[in-house]
Amino acid sequence: MNSVLQEVLKEINPPVEEIKNMKEKLNLFIEKLKEVLKQKNINAEIFVGGSFAKNTLVKKNKYDADVFLRFDKRYQNSEISNLTQQILEKFEKVKKIHGSRDYFQIKISDNFFIELIPVYKIRRVKEAQNITDLSYFHVRYIKKKVKSQKILNEIKLAKAFCYAHHVYGAESYIKGFSGYSLELIIFYYGSFIKFLKEILKIKDEKLIIDIEKYFKRKKDILLDLNASKLNSPIILIDPTYKYRNVLAALSKESLIKLQKAAKDFLKNPSIKKFKEEKTDLEKIKKQAEAKKQEFILIEAHTEKQEGDVAGSKLLKFYKHLGKEIKKYFKIKKRGFNYNKKHSARYYFVVKSRKEILIKGPLIKDKENVEKFEKKHKIYFTKKARIYSKKAVDFSIKEFVENWKTKNKNKIKQMYINDLKIVY
Repeated sequence: MNSVLQEVLKEINPPVEEIKNMKEKLNLFIEKLKEVLKQKNINAEIFVGGSFAKNTLVKKNKYDADVFLRFDKRYQNSEISNLTQQILEKFEKVKKIHGSRDYFQIKISDNFFIELIPVYKIRRVKEAQNITDLSYFHVRYIKKKVKSQKILNEIKLAKAFCYAHHVYGAESYIKGFSGYSLELIIFYYGSFIKFLKEILKIKDEKLIIDIEKYFKRKKDILLDLNASKLNSPIILIDPTYKYRNVLAALSKESLIKLQKAAKDFLKNPSIKKFKEEKTDLEKIKKQAEAKKQEFILIEAHTEKQEGDVAGSKLLKFYKHLGKEIKKYFKIKKRGFNYNKKHSARYYFVVKSRKEILIKGPLIKDKENVEKFEKKHKIYFTKKARIYSKKAVDFSIKEFVENWKTKNKNKIKQMYINDLKIVY
């Protein structure tokens, strides 16, 4: 196990030269930013957040550094995003990202981006008007608590493992573990392996972690926190703000995915478990054919803003389409892959139900029974209700094409502007 983890660390640690180069570019950006703030007489201070600031960066194809502009409270909440946009007028390759508070992405090079995020300079966390206002406190807490290289390495292992198994990120199309949540959990448990073992213990009862021991009893947490913050399978009390669950976005589905990966890794430690597994569609298709099942690959496109907004719309549509397919087919396998831009691909492996039961009104509802009988020529009654049966004599591809034609308005209402069968 230890030799595998040491090997993984060698692979996931970004090259020293790469880090040095990015830090130099980041410092140049910050110097230019300071000049503009001075010229425009804007009262805001700069601080670097995210993995860059906390030394928990892992090797990726593309890197981004979070830079926060902490505005004085004299400015209105509604104007700090506009002020940030004005500050960036002299910068090139700037992209506005819409959110609960708009922020900006600046392309520095092909593999390095800076995200400039406007926040309020607050002294106490309860003064926060937006979740991003807490970022300063998160960075300060982690830098204060996590000082040993061993724990930093354990955090990197956890991030790389979660990323490889598609459970890294609190975005609504992932509903996984944020970087901050993993930093806190690894600090709490002391190691990546302990984290995996504890994750496997979660069954029906929620796991509750209160690092700073803000609450005397677990039931106090369930009483004091907003009900909407208690839906996740893990409740991680933010050590910088006791009324916040850092893992409020975590879904049961993501937890199960991580538990399966954790079980596999602990049973058979391997470097491969830290590499993102690509879906082999050709293999899935061949397996489906061998079992006399049908395979379909669908691509959906949305014009919504790439990232969390587009991803969540595409995921919602995928789930809805799955429910529609399930009425006529048994779904044996399925998959969702979002390209982080404006489209996603869905695959389904299905087996026809051959015949479906159509539930009609109660016999005593004579008016609707008459309508049902006109629509369905063959029918029968059972337990005071009328029913009919319908043969499923069409393929999955025919079903999707027909459903697409009949549901144009619904597809549009769900913000999908293009839907096509790839295979």
